[in-house]
Amino acid sequence: MKIIILLSALAVPLLTGPACLAHPERQPAQKAVDSLPPRAAARDITSLRFSVTEAPEWTDLFRRTSGWFGADGIFALPLNGADTADASDSLMFVFSDTMIGDIKEGQLQPGHTMVHNSVAYMKGAVPEKENIRFYYDHNKKGRPESLFIPETRNTKPGDYFWLGDGFVNKALHNNIYIFGYRMRNMSSDDWSFRQVANTLIVLPSGSHPPFKQQRQIETPFLTTGPDGQASLGAGILVNTRNAGMPAPDGFVYVYGIKGKQKGLIVARVKPADFEDFGRWRFWDGDSWNADMRNAKTVTSHVSDELSLSPLPDGRYALVFQVDGMSPVIGLRLGLSPHGPFGPLIKIWKCPEPEHKNFFVYNAKAHPALSGPGELLISYNVNAFDFFKTLSRTPDLYRPRFIRVKLR
Repeated sequence: MKIIILLSALAVPLLTGPACLAHPERQPAQKAVDSLPPRAAARDITSLRFSVTEAPEWTDLFRRTSGWFGADGIFALPLNGADTADASDSLMFVFSDTMIGDIKEGQLQPGHTMVHNSVAYMKGAVPEKENIRFYYDHNKKGRPESLFIPETRNTKPGDYFWLGDGFVNKALHNNIYIFGYRMRNMSSDDWSFRQVANTLIVLPSGSHPPFKQQRQIETPFLTTGPDGQASLGAGILVNTRNAGMPAPDGFVYVYGIKGKQKGLIVARVKPADFEDFGRWRFWDGDSWNADMRNAKTVTSHVSDELSLSPLPDGRYALVFQVDGMSPVIGLRLGLSPHGPFGPLIKIWKCPEPEHKNFFVYNAKAHPALSGPGELLISYNVNAFDFFKTLSRTPDLYRPRFIRVKLR
């Protein structure tokens, strides 16, 4: 199994020090007390009043035994373009590496296979299995295949896409834009791979799987410098009135990861200019700069997939897996879509890594699936000896969910 976060996360030490974390077995809910009055609290980026519990109804939604039975990289894209609680009547989930096969009586059956990406469509925001359907393609031999396969000019045989965040662009004909990371295996070793390009996958409005009308546009948003590789697509905030944002400034904010410290960089562009890469600008710490190489990291130790969501009090919540693949889901508060961001608030300790072979990664919030005054957060679960573990524990490889209630 191949996970992009391992390119740098294994070399980064986990945060140390005391941690009072929520844990589903030891401490079902954890609160961080904010003693500031409400008006002051809206400008405070050091503390947050909240409680957190598991969300088993969402976790169980992705417990499948036939066809699609597991994947990572989950992003939820509201098809009406409004990424707010109770605002969407249908969504598209996008996944990266996906397992296809059958599980009977807890045993993985022969003939299972992996594809590199898939999607699901869901009606409404109620986690009931009759509301969701999963899709992947098939090759000429009838075998399962990825929906998105690199076809750009510089693609080499064997390259494949893992998927980043996406959105419905109401300013460009309601096209769906999804970031695709073009990956290349460097050897037969499951962990030997690297990202070789950053691509926009464009789905015309009304497209349906297997998306035969998709366009693929290679972007200039993969760079290498003294601080390491940087790539965009880890998360998107569409800060527009059409998207239902409370303080819209008309920009789409796109977040990226830079270097071994997993620094967060921020880009922005008007929705109508999304394919005009010369109009993109990058936060350099003082202003919006035309050169991605001048982008300054606004915080660090985040994950390759994450989310930035507005809170009811005017602050923004950056949600991520601390250091990419530690057991801790973290949150930082910000005063704007590009910060400044406050100190780490540890909101959940994932229990799965208590098994020494399991690891977790890529936590993010899903505002369109969240109820009023809460954030529904997912994270991925995997194993270091993936295929061996999957044969014994086929139910392992799927998203898990928690619910953060704001107070």
